[in-house]
Amino acid sequence: MNPREAFPFPKTVTEAVELQLRLREQVREEPLDTEAVRLVAGTDVSFGRSGSEAWAGIVVLRLPEMQVVEETVVCTTVSFPYVPGLLSFRESPPLLEAWQQLNTKPEVVLCDAHGRAHPRRFGMACHFGLLVDTPTVGCAKSLLCGAVARSSSAGEDWQPIYEGEDLLGAALYTQPSAQPVYVSVGHRVDLPSALGIVRRCVRGHRIPEPLRLAHELVTRARRGAA
Repeated sequence: MNPREAFPFPKTVTEAVELQLRLREQVREEPLDTEAVRLVAGTDVSFGRSGSEAWAGIVVLRLPEMQVVEETVVCTTVSFPYVPGLLSFRESPPLLEAWQQLNTKPEVVLCDAHGRAHPRRFGMACHFGLLVDTPTVGCAKSLLCGAVARSSSAGEDWQPIYEGEDLLGAALYTQPSAQPVYVSVGHRVDLPSALGIVRRCVRGHRIPEPLRLAHELVTRARRGAA
């Protein structure tokens, strides 16, 4: 099935919220053998000044070398408005266009977005993971909801993110003296697996290499079109 036919994209904010509430029940949290992963992708979307033109990029890399295997970027038009908490309805359609151009499908996808660490527990990483039915991890630069809680049971490089009693994800410290990245389950991974794959993708920067390269890709494409 064409991923865009998996479920309809809503036309209104109310429909979008209702769809999130329904689809969050389909997200699967399950362990992943992160050491066995060989192909990982990073995604990013950059918007033009009008807000309706979008450049979506995907970079596929081979682990552990972090060698670029394939990259693709598309420019398209989006119609869903910018609404906090509903960004996946702007970013998923362009990313699906880029995904359909890939000849090499990754085993895991990193999204510059949240997954379960979302007010309705269904961020962009959950949405995109369901659409492409691939293990997906949310790795964001800032918190959308919840708070980082100091916990003696956490590892040395991470702390849990809670909202009430709900464990939403983890603040992962990828570099000394740098702010953390905020990791959460997207689809077909659990939180330890999500942390494990992000750790494998760090190469001297705060942002994991697949996401850093995807950001550079779409930025070059957007600037080249200016």
